[in-house]
Amino acid sequence: MGKGKKEELPLHKIIIVGAGGVGKSALTLMFMYGDFVEEYDPTSADSYRKPITLDGQDINIDILDTAGQEDYASMRDNYYRTGEGFMCVYSIVMEDSFEKLENFFEQILRVTDKDLIPFFLVGNKADLESQRQVDSIRGEELAAKYDCQFLETSAKTNTNVEEAFLGLVRAVIKSKGGTVSDKSDGGKKGKCVIL
Repeated sequence: MGKGKKEELPLHKIIIVGAGGVGKSALTLMFMYGDFVEEYDPTSADSYRKPITLDGQDINIDILDTAGQEDYASMRDNYYRTGEGFMCVYSIVMEDSFEKLENFFEQILRVTDKDLIPFFLVGNKADLESQRQVDSIRGEELAAKYDCQFLETSAKTNTNVEEAFLGLVRAVIKSKGGTVSDKSDGGKKGKCVIL
């Protein structure tokens, strides 16, 4: 049976977490399909799979876009246990979404009980600069505290969306002992080829 069977691509599981309304689904859908979705019903978590070529390697990315509401806390721990990397998202125009993030980091660390957890901190809605409530320096400080990368993104204008997802996937591959291309630009830019 094994002769004609196509070889399975390596799978990397990432989970998108953050308070409701920060744009987790908008970021995920922009990365998956290149479309900005203004209105989205966040009733439950959605799972996506995308085959890509990253740094010359064919892989599958499994993305779990969590609901964000505390009503789903009972499922949250199970999600966290299955994740290999976590994109922690806040909105630059929602102060409380930034303040809630530390709680997400701590819950993930508690539930996963691993020494090395790939995190990527994302300040979304960068297109709303005039309404900014969270200075980027605070994002950089939080990223330093949890030893992770940080980018400000905009799902609406597709700014840094691919860079954030690919940066997190690279961190996951590295945490699994794999090799990732170490480019002079800090690994921020990578070609994502949809298969």
